[in-house]
Amino acid sequence: MEQVVGDIPPVTRSWIIAAVGTSVLVECQLIAPLQLYFSWKNAVGHMQLWRFFTTFFYFGPLSFDLVFHLFFIMRYSRLLEENSFSNRRADYIYLLALCATFLLAISPLLTLPFLSSSLAFALVYIWSRRNPSIKMSLFGVITITAPYLPHCLVAFSWLLQGGFEAAVGDIVGILAGHTYVFLQDYWPREMWSESGKGEIRTPAIV
Repeated sequence: MEQVVGDIPPVTRSWIIAAVGTSVLVECQLIAPLQLYFSWKNAVGHMQLWRFFTTFFYFGPLSFDLVFHLFFIMRYSRLLEENSFSNRRADYIYLLALCATFLLAISPLLTLPFLSSSLAFALVYIWSRRNPSIKMSLFGVITITAPYLPHCLVAFSWLLQGGFEAAVGDIVGILAGHTYVFLQDYWPREMWSESGKGEIRTPAIV
């Protein structure tokens, strides 16, 4: 087990440990979900600054749903960190920070107290756009190429879990991921930027 955990790249590993640890603390009733969710009123008005982070760590109680989300982090965050961001840990941290900031900024428009699933879904979208030729088997039923994966998952959530409200977290994750991909990949290619690089630059302090 120690070897398996050690093989996970550091940023992804830290996120998984934080997610599992948060759920364990809630399960042991040492903390309550009400202390973790995000709202600007509590985070800024009451100076409960930890809510800026805990909203991205809590995926729910110990359950199959938690395992499902951890699988998504384990797979797609790891693939991004090991491939697109290989030897670029600061850039990957900055990617997570930008997507998290986007989600926090639009959170007043939504009823999403926890943004962890949306952040994880943003990574799924980014990975799918950067690997357009990869073919995947969706639930062992149909074969699709990677760019269709996020949309198929949204459709399944919409149809099987309760309409728009069940899928809204995934949808805003797509918006966050697409904003990053547009600025970093599409915009420079379309506008023929002189540098040939994306518009997003990781600050030196990171």
